[in-house]
Amino acid sequence: MGIQERKEREKERRRQQIIVAAKRVFSEKGFNKATMEDIAKEAELSPGTLYLYFKNKEELYASLSLRILQYLHIRVTHVNKETSLSPDQKLAALMEAMYDVYDFDPLIIINMFHLQSSETLKNLSESLLTEIKELSKKSIGAIAKIFEEGMDKGIYVDRHPVALADIFWSMFSGVVLWEASKKIISSEKDYLKSTLATAFELFERGIRKAD
Repeated sequence: MGIQERKEREKERRRQQIIVAAKRVFSEKGFNKATMEDIAKEAELSPGTLYLYFKNKEELYASLSLRILQYLHIRVTHVNKETSLSPDQKLAALMEAMYDVYDFDPLIIINMFHLQSSETLKNLSESLLTEIKELSKKSIGAIAKIFEEGMDKGIYVDRHPVALADIFWSMFSGVVLWEASKKIISSEKDYLKSTLATAFELFERGIRKAD
């Protein structure tokens, strides 16, 4: 292994060390109360070292979302590649994939939805914002393909497939955020997956062409 390769590996290891520490701090204190100093202490690094890797707290917060977006894109792309499945079967597989995306990291996916509806995006570096936008666009495009195939086969209503993908994603994020807020009030009640199941069922009925 060359010197440059070792440096790159060490840089990535340190970056992941910071991200893991940030996740712990954000989980414990929330985004608003957490500071770069808190994260540096958790990572056992100096605050100055953090700024070598991340422009600000917002970038650290947003970087946590990238793993979710990458996983979402992988799962949905895999569904699209299953050529033996009918559009209905692909839609069922897509819904199952969404449960997996949530289970992959519930805390971070909730943070990601908050991020998407906040001013935080304005404080990100151009490169990170571009990466988030590209991954989001690819994932929505992959979801849209499933609806487009169903339209082509006369199963689903004739609407713009990207619009349907946007509605599907908005429904998913809305249910996750709402149920998460309810759980804060009463931790004994957790109806997220049962509510998602109902939402998915109603969505599927809504996009199906009338006989």
